[in-house]
Amino acid sequence: MAVSARVFRVVIPARYASTRFPGKAVAELLGRPMIQHVYDRAVASHATAVIIATDDARVAEAAAAFAAPVAMTSPEHESGTDRVAEVAAQFAWQADDIVVNVQGDAPTIPPASIGLVADLLARHPAAEMATLCVPITELADYHSPNVVKVVMDGEGRALYFSRSPIPASGHGNAQRPEHVWRHLGIYAYRVGALQRLTAAPACYLEVSEKLEQLRALWLGMEIRVAVAPEVHGPDVDTPEDLAAASAYLDAACDNA
Repeated sequence: MAVSARVFRVVIPARYASTRFPGKAVAELLGRPMIQHVYDRAVASHATAVIIATDDARVAEAAAAFAAPVAMTSPEHESGTDRVAEVAAQFAWQADDIVVNVQGDAPTIPPASIGLVADLLARHPAAEMATLCVPITELADYHSPNVVKVVMDGEGRALYFSRSPIPASGHGNAQRPEHVWRHLGIYAYRVGALQRLTAAPACYLEVSEKLEQLRALWLGMEIRVAVAPEVHGPDVDTPEDLAAASAYLDAACDNA
């Protein structure tokens, strides 16, 4: 169950033209389009509203088949964040409203994580964004550039995100430090901060690391980070990932 009793909305950005896996949003996963799995999990978070944001009629048609609200957005957007910001503008949401960006390639995301990230932002009035992390337990993940790491201060505010191993093991020590956190790609935004973020140009940290959240830190935004309450299964970037997500969901059904 979701932990949040706060008012929040979810936007699911879902484009068709993925470089590594075109059409993945509507690819079949256990007999349903992948985007439907994401939508159902967002609805189960008890969000006030859940909207699929796309620029492609094929995604919109698939969403209409399971009666999901759809917002058509510009094909020129460079990121899902830009797409979410357009939806917030279309519906004239207020600056202090909370919107959660749940990626359309996250069919295994626990509803509790969606509720948690919204509630985390609501409980910290000075924060402009919130996100989640999980512990890194494998040395290979600590060193992998495909695993994004986050370090926080003692109050749970993000200090930095990186594809490099942070915090670094000093003096050439190849071991994994004790407290290492993997960042999960789910965000809650206050709408005013979202609009400010997407209006700003990319900073050199973002360009260097290829991590959009570094733009928010560059702008001085406070990002709250909490540990996800449940394991997150695989996101889907490739056809192989789709098979992994299918196996993960099958195993979860067997253990339910």
